[in-house]
Amino acid sequence: MHDTTLIPATKSGTEPAKSSPDHLSHESGKESFSESTVATWSIAWGPISLLGAMLILLYHGIAVKLVTDWYELPDFSHGFLIPFFAAFLLWDNRKKFSSTPIAPSWTGVTLVVFALFELLLGRLGADLFLQRTSFVVLAAGLVWTFLGKAMLGRAKFVLFVLLLAIPLPTIVFNQITFPLQLLASRFASDMLRLAYVPVLQDGNIIQLPAMPLEVAEACSGIRSLMSLFTVAVIYGYFLERATWRRVVLAVSSLFIAVTANVARIFGTGLCVQYWDPVKAMGFFHEFSGWLMFLVSLSCLYLVHLAMDVFAGKERSRA
Repeated sequence: MHDTTLIPATKSGTEPAKSSPDHLSHESGKESFSESTVATWSIAWGPISLLGAMLILLYHGIAVKLVTDWYELPDFSHGFLIPFFAAFLLWDNRKKFSSTPIAPSWTGVTLVVFALFELLLGRLGADLFLQRTSFVVLAAGLVWTFLGKAMLGRAKFVLFVLLLAIPLPTIVFNQITFPLQLLASRFASDMLRLAYVPVLQDGNIIQLPAMPLEVAEACSGIRSLMSLFTVAVIYGYFLERATWRRVVLAVSSLFIAVTANVARIFGTGLCVQYWDPVKAMGFFHEFSGWLMFLVSLSCLYLVHLAMDVFAGKERSRA
């Protein structure tokens, strides 16, 4: 079939359709644009595949060790939730990502170089925390470089969520755990005294008439603190839209976790004194951990409910 172009009729009749130079250039421009678009996408898949292969080569061993730590370290078993939640965040915000203008920037290369230096430093120093966090920094640098600073701003919450899956370094972990042990021992001892239980606190050891009660690292509350904080972040994302309210939920989860752990130690002390020390340190100690976590979730819900009630009162006043 031949293309035809409609032209105005003249007084002498109609003339055969002719393709004007402008028409030809317009058609050739459309054809060249289509070809260039296809060529661009065909070229783009090559670097993307190469970049993916390099990331797998650099981080596959680190990822395997990270998953192993999630399985072996109860304090960070919540890490299994993070990849699924991060993937959901990308899917749930797909419209926002697609509407964000793409503006590649060479400035992001500085962040990429820093991430690679951090990875090298972590490997030389056998520091898993540096190696793992370098992946998040590298991901931020690649987004900045290829997609632009605006896209990096869109993805900042996803990158923060990825950090929640990384276990804390031993130095930081110890700096948090031991003060929590002392804090829990002190408040639990004070509560036991109020319950007329003779108590002598010696560091993280609570001396009871029946037996000494040691607040070990596992009883410091760090496990419930990290898990509840992660749950609070996920909970806030699904049920809140205001950023400040999400922050309030996340921060309140820290206080709730510490308080729940003190209540757990207090309950264990009561069972040791007035019930059976063996059962108190066995079944009750393990069961109370799950019970206190459920109580903590309930307290988190109450905080959320209190914010709704307070916000309702403010609106009614206005």
